[in-house]
Amino acid sequence: MSDFVIADGRVLRVVVATAERNASLHPEGVAEGTAAVRTIGPETGAILLVGTGPAFCTGGDVASFGAAGADGGGAGGDVAAFIRAVADAFHAFLLALVEAPVPVVAAVHGAAAGAGMSLVCAADLAVGGTSTILKPGYPSLGFTPDGGMSWTLPRLVGAGRARSILLRDRMLDAATALDYGIFTEVVGDAEVSSTAEKIARKLADGPTRALGGIKRLVADGEHRGLTEHLDAEAASIAASAAHPEGREGVAAFNERRRASFH
Repeated sequence: MSDFVIADGRVLRVVVATAERNASLHPEGVAEGTAAVRTIGPETGAILLVGTGPAFCTGGDVASFGAAGADGGGAGGDVAAFIRAVADAFHAFLLALVEAPVPVVAAVHGAAAGAGMSLVCAADLAVGGTSTILKPGYPSLGFTPDGGMSWTLPRLVGAGRARSILLRDRMLDAATALDYGIFTEVVGDAEVSSTAEKIARKLADGPTRALGGIKRLVADGEHRGLTEHLDAEAASIAASAAHPEGREGVAAFNERRRASFH
């Protein structure tokens, strides 16, 4: 498909950062990733976020931020307008991932800072390495967060911990990120990519519609009362039972065989 979006079987691999510009968030990866995720078809069962440089993603391209504010206009002239455009493009990508009908897995090697940490917090599952570090990074630039970090992080770790992490610009090691629930799993540094890919492939081979339904229920549960949510669960499980995936799952269980969803 492109250098940044690769259809690998039922897994859609999106490259968010490369070695270029010290593994900062790549604008082409963001733009192409947004378009691809928004148009996902039934041939895709999971999304895998990767970085191909020395880190998963070290955040926005700070050099371009400086150029935007330089005398004479620089890259975009008005620094506020330039940063707003960068944030809007990134947010379109984040929303596409969150609203995607399939699970999103992040393979987080090296470091995830700023926008990179925002991506980790927005993923459904995130695999880190024993040496992987996370850092908000925004306060050190005199910035407030983007990429939904001020929304997702409190929901992952609690409001108190989120304030501590963001206000103090705390660096989190992999063990702490796992303990806080930001990482789903921590493996050896050399195993991050293969482990994340294995998880993504297993999800992609599973009941895609049901997994998408689980993702929606968990997300929507943040905004519902229990009574309303129970109604949504009842409607969802009934629809799942009537779908070919549900019928195959029940048949496989009763026939004592492995279900084949695709």
